[in-house]
Amino acid sequence: MNGWQTLLYKEILRFWKVSFQTVAAPVLTAVLYLMVFGHVLDQRVQVHEGVSYTAFLIPGLVMMSVLQNAFANSSSSLIQSKIMGNLVFLLLTPLSHRAWFVAYVGSSLVRGLAVGLGVFVVTLIFAVPPFVAPLWIIVFAVLGASMLGSLGLIAGLWAEKFDQMAAFQNFVIMPMTFLSGVFYSIHSLPPFWQQVSHLNPFFYMIDGFRYGFFGVSDVSPWLSLTLVGGAWLLVSGIALHLLRIGYKIRS
Repeated sequence: MNGWQTLLYKEILRFWKVSFQTVAAPVLTAVLYLMVFGHVLDQRVQVHEGVSYTAFLIPGLVMMSVLQNAFANSSSSLIQSKIMGNLVFLLLTPLSHRAWFVAYVGSSLVRGLAVGLGVFVVTLIFAVPPFVAPLWIIVFAVLGASMLGSLGLIAGLWAEKFDQMAAFQNFVIMPMTFLSGVFYSIHSLPPFWQQVSHLNPFFYMIDGFRYGFFGVSDVSPWLSLTLVGGAWLLVSGIALHLLRIGYKIRS
């Protein structure tokens, strides 16, 4: 294996060796959300005609799990290496900033998709959503995981201690995922909050992903794809630039 492949393998092995914590625990959390919200609201809420609320909820929970775990993978790996001091061993290698990016984001993509697949398989016990456009499901899952992996890389470079990383996750990632339409359609919101939701890039990831299952969405899937793709390019570009200049890792 060459350099980036070795680093990618190391990063995948890092989370897989503790898969009970990094994969099984997020799956359990998502299933608990489904059990609680599905049980309480299944007979009271119908977002799309002919689709139960439990079935509507499954794609949102899958995508939320993908995004949160992709972010957690790259951010936690980098901040742990910085604090423990073993990042210096990577800095001594001839790996380029592109190799770092591919390895960290690639492993985040693997973890995010692994957790998302686990959530989906387990939630099939409760409801089986249709697959109207499977290609849209794959595209948005990969784009979303890649974007959050890149964002986690930025957060890991910026943070100097675990408190800062926790603040970034609690005040940025969590609100944006929970307020992205995971548990509801934005058409059920007052006009002001609908407009606010349209400023949240996570909303377009969830909405486009859900379109792949039901063939209906709050906005055009092409609009979602354009905005998510643009956001991915922007975040990836920033992450690559920060790695190239050695932001907070070479000083």
